[in-house]
Amino acid sequence: MALHYSFSQKLLHWLMALLIILDLIVAQKFGGIMEVADRLESRADHAGLNLVVMALFLLRVFLRRKHGAPPLPHNTVDWQARLSKITHLAIYFFMAALFVTGLTTAINATSPIEVYGLLDITRGNSDENLFQFVRQFHEFSTQVVIALIGLHVVAVLYHQLVKRDNIMARMLRSPRNDF
Repeated sequence: MALHYSFSQKLLHWLMALLIILDLIVAQKFGGIMEVADRLESRADHAGLNLVVMALFLLRVFLRRKHGAPPLPHNTVDWQARLSKITHLAIYFFMAALFVTGLTTAINATSPIEVYGLLDITRGNSDENLFQFVRQFHEFSTQVVIALIGLHVVAVLYHQLVKRDNIMARMLRSPRNDF
């Protein structure tokens, strides 16, 4: 088994991290007061960005199934290994939930959401109860994903700074045969 992730897995990891941070900044604007035109533009930006992230996510899941993941350091205790696996599965589950709930919310919005100015993904009418339920689950999933990403970062820093097992190299270093 490889000691590092493949180059494509690393690229997708960091590209998705960057796009997710950018998207959180875009989505954070929804909570504030803004003009209708600005809100519609922000929603379109959010939807378009998430369609890209969703495609990258699906590719990432495929590559993870194809290439797997490097083994954890030999000194990883059993409960940490289980927590790592559960955390990664939860991140994947709640990211998938974000895509499904986000798309469902967008489709059921009453005002248009034009993705890249090309495609209006809304139906133009909505079951308000369904819309509010799905929207709440979308917001809940967002908070869970943020918390899980925070846990992921803390775990990596713990391994790097406390255990000093250089686990970050698996996602940073590129061996010559990695390309």
